[in-house]
Amino acid sequence: MKKLLLFWLSAFSFCTVIAQQTVVNDSIPREAVIGYDAKGNLVSFKSETPPLIQIAGAPKAFYTYYWEFGDGNYSFDKEPNHVYKKKGEFETRLWTTNNYDNGKTPTSRPKKVAISDLTDSYNDIAELDEHNGFRLQKNREPMPEQEMVVVMSYKNEKDYVADGKLYLFYNERKYKDNNFDLIDTRTYHGEREVIEEATAMRQEINDDGSLLASDELLFKFSEKQQDSTERVNLPLTIEEAQAHYKNWNVLEFDGMEPGEERNVFHTIKTTPEMLKDTSAIVTIRGVYVPDRNYDNHKVKDMEMEIVTSHDPNKMSTNDVLLNYRLVRYKRLNFKVRFQNNGEGPARKIRLEVDIPDILDKSTIQVEDMYPKCEICPDEQEVSYSCLDTMYTDTQAIFTFKNIYLPGSEQKNVKDYDSTQGFVKYSVKFGKNFHKKKTKSRTAIIFDKNEPIITNYSTTRFTPGISIGAKAGYNYYAGLDNSRSYFVGATLSPYKSYKKYLQAEIMLGSHFFDEETVRTEEIVGPVFPPVGDPIDRALVRSVTRTTVEKYNIEVVPVSFRYNINNIIGLGAGPQLTMDVSNKRIQTVDESYFFYLNMLEGDPIPALDNQTRTETSKSFSDIQYGLFADVTVGASRIGPSVGARYHFNFENDFSYWQFYAIWKF
Repeated sequence: MKKLLLFWLSAFSFCTVIAQQTVVNDSIPREAVIGYDAKGNLVSFKSETPPLIQIAGAPKAFYTYYWEFGDGNYSFDKEPNHVYKKKGEFETRLWTTNNYDNGKTPTSRPKKVAISDLTDSYNDIAELDEHNGFRLQKNREPMPEQEMVVVMSYKNEKDYVADGKLYLFYNERKYKDNNFDLIDTRTYHGEREVIEEATAMRQEINDDGSLLASDELLFKFSEKQQDSTERVNLPLTIEEAQAHYKNWNVLEFDGMEPGEERNVFHTIKTTPEMLKDTSAIVTIRGVYVPDRNYDNHKVKDMEMEIVTSHDPNKMSTNDVLLNYRLVRYKRLNFKVRFQNNGEGPARKIRLEVDIPDILDKSTIQVEDMYPKCEICPDEQEVSYSCLDTMYTDTQAIFTFKNIYLPGSEQKNVKDYDSTQGFVKYSVKFGKNFHKKKTKSRTAIIFDKNEPIITNYSTTRFTPGISIGAKAGYNYYAGLDNSRSYFVGATLSPYKSYKKYLQAEIMLGSHFFDEETVRTEEIVGPVFPPVGDPIDRALVRSVTRTTVEKYNIEVVPVSFRYNINNIIGLGAGPQLTMDVSNKRIQTVDESYFFYLNMLEGDPIPALDNQTRTETSKSFSDIQYGLFADVTVGASRIGPSVGARYHFNFENDFSYWQFYAIWKF
């Protein structure tokens, strides 16, 4: 009996292990279940979440939470308490995000909460005062084929009841494919969607009745603008936003009381073809018009880092794809984001950031940071909070000193955002930078803990197009009296660093003589046009053939490699087709007569010449391979080259000497 019991226990353990492996392999759906306890109109929410599957080597895995209570309010707390203002049935929603976790992000089903008694009073809390009355938030960073929520919060800061507008712009035009689909918008105060093209209502006086600023003070919105201060040129803002984004959503609202705060919730799903570059930053833009009778408005950009897994410690850039022709004086923008996941506050945070060698470390500027503090003075210890900047040959080191950054596991810390920080910096390219991808990452060190290594942040150059003008001379060693010239064009990526492909097309001419044939023959009797018949005569014949060709030479693709800025190598196939091929044959005949059958020197008697021409068009296709070397400005500009063509047809292998200028 004991053996049988041990057998069943072993079998059960084996099945448990298999079940655990099934969870680890993420072959079944994961769900977060909403639970709540209602006491009158005070409801305490909690959730049951699936076990986390720790990413090896990463900080401890954890969940973050975002709740919607079905009445226009929300929370980022793990277990929030909420007081409903009214009786009724409210649909609560939950989004959980798994950080440092190998499994799928859990889904959650909405749950309805019934409120029948109003036992607790509701205290309005002003949340938007420090955000200038307008705020955009997200519940998570975008991951391909995953939903996220954008919360648009706005406040009526006027002293009268206002009717206004809300704009949400998404899908930046600089990316070929759409990154987002707007699949749902939840409103709770009668906001209604309107269709609006590239125009916006405006009047030339603001809400206090005075004239608007003059034209020279009209706002010119920058793509990188992130504050939400008051703007006055609404048509210009809308026009520039629509030039920057492919899609937008417009809502109108009415009857907003002075001091009232409202929220609109947009569910956005990332598309399968979303930009997969996990070092890229994408943006969504919001525009808030407090009173749609006037042009006054507020603007807010929200940056988001594309992720393949949710990791609060990350390095990213706004400049994923760059045009090499236009970046000489451009500043690249980078952002290092971090979060304190500890049980206590961090006092010192050190960011060791790799700087690619094509960038100039002396041009680094700190653009923004959190926690907000001053830049530390050079070679001086201070007791106040500051950001110390130091540079080595390969790194920029940013150190937050004397700060207080709460930990996400710290007791009584409920504001998730307060545990996060970042450094944004910009940098220029060096003087002689090459067209190659940059790659960098950051080591983040909290106090004296082990470093956390971020993802790689990369920037790439678009191929660009370089058109080259080419001309030269072809030398055929095996042909008589050969003269061959050509002009043409090349197409290649602009100023490639090392390897690249190139196509060419050339129009050429080729003139040469074929072998001259000479013959002598004694014939007779001969009946000349005049005079008496001759018993015999010596006939000397010379046959000359001249070829005149006009052709097209095509290199469909060749592989090229720049050893340095001066020397380049190349090889590839070439196709040559005659557009026109003319053969001119001339036969010169000379007659020398012998008189009376007597021996002796012949006497010149008659010269005769015949000429024939034959021509063909679009014929005589020749195939071959070539290898060459260029010397000069091998990447862009003028250079000269020598190329040997091995032709598969006899006597047509040749050398090509040319000059080329790439633009």
